[in-house]
Amino acid sequence: MTVRPVVKRTARAVLLDGDDLILIKRTKPGVDPYWVTPGGGVEPGDATLVDALRREVHEELGATITDVVPCFLDTVEHIGVDGGATGVKVQFFFVCRLESMDASLRHGPEMEEPSGEYEIVRVPFTRVGIASVHLVPVSLRHYLDANIEGVRALHAADLG
Repeated sequence: MTVRPVVKRTARAVLLDGDDLILIKRTKPGVDPYWVTPGGGVEPGDATLVDALRREVHEELGATITDVVPCFLDTVEHIGVDGGATGVKVQFFFVCRLESMDASLRHGPEMEEPSGEYEIVRVPFTRVGIASVHLVPVSLRHYLDANIEGVRALHAADLG
């Protein structure tokens, strides 16, 4: 068996605010719009994946989060920039709740040197809501479609 090296790790938020899922609509020239969960790459200064998640959510949304619980893992082929390190990217998804959000606090590379538009959107956290957008990765879309109730249950008081 060949073990592929992990060359990139990301932390992403399945961010719930009441009955809504908060996403980012990505619009790039020449590409159909698509929607992603807030989050991004783990950086050397991030002590943990959750620290990376909190930093990324604050950069992209000007938001703070609470009740962070792991919910999904996605592994995909990854080829580095300009043919750099080849291996896999592991995306760690956490269900969490929005504590506060102030879009005027958005900062970081996406805001300072944007590649297209990053629009904060809310969709109902329902099968119809998820189907109404082109959510990527497709594996997350399928997972959420099949597990909406289970994802909500990850915030049950008796989970410990």
